[in-house]
Amino acid sequence: MNNTKQFSPTLQSFANLTSDADNQHSTLLSALPSLNSVLSEFAPLPRATLFLGLATDGLPILLNLLDPLPGPIMITGDEGSGKTNFLRIITSVLDRVHALNEVTYSVITDNAAEWKDFQRSRNCEDVFSPRELKVQSHLHSIVAWAHSNKGGQQIRLLIIDRLNSVLEIPEAQQDLNWLLSRGPSRRVWPIVTSNSSIAVSDLFKPWLDLFRARLFSHIHNDRETQSLTGSSHISFTQLMAPFQFAMREGNDWLPFWIPTLD
Repeated sequence: MNNTKQFSPTLQSFANLTSDADNQHSTLLSALPSLNSVLSEFAPLPRATLFLGLATDGLPILLNLLDPLPGPIMITGDEGSGKTNFLRIITSVLDRVHALNEVTYSVITDNAAEWKDFQRSRNCEDVFSPRELKVQSHLHSIVAWAHSNKGGQQIRLLIIDRLNSVLEIPEAQQDLNWLLSRGPSRRVWPIVTSNSSIAVSDLFKPWLDLFRARLFSHIHNDRETQSLTGSSHISFTQLMAPFQFAMREGNDWLPFWIPTLD
């Protein structure tokens, strides 16, 4: 079998499922490739790329971290639809394939237990709770680093799981606004999650336009989906949580899968 198509049969069979095929759904989810098998198949990944998942044809979807055009990334969907799982996959890839002088990341989360194993990883700077005062100083230090990083080669990812927990910190908003507006052009990539119900709320509204790159997991409320995509004919009720996501590709929508974490 052509090695670039190794995962295609399983992913194609996922694409043919309907929402009521519960038995098939469960069986196929158990057949998803592991992260180790994906990395073995496609190693080495190009330098300065971020692995996002596998398209239905079995090929990897990669984000070029040297191209700031997409801007900061928001992952949104229902509660329990796999958003944190997605973050854990992409940071696991960073830890396994990127040197420390290439890419590092920090995590702000209100559930540190989910990130305990990552805190000891080589590329992880630290894991913070939004309730810690040092979150503000950490954001400020990233802004300072970005200002001094002209011509530098290292890339930093700022992972914020549940962005609304940081938006509730008034002292952090100036630095956060700068990082979302200008970070990728200075090799700082904010990647955040938000429940879709919060992403359409008044609290989030002043920030939403900063996220041109929006990745979607399962959303049961089509009105939320249509508000977040700007399309009146799109639904994400068929996306299979917690491993399937969708992103805009030109005028089309590209569904993709994340592997299981070993």
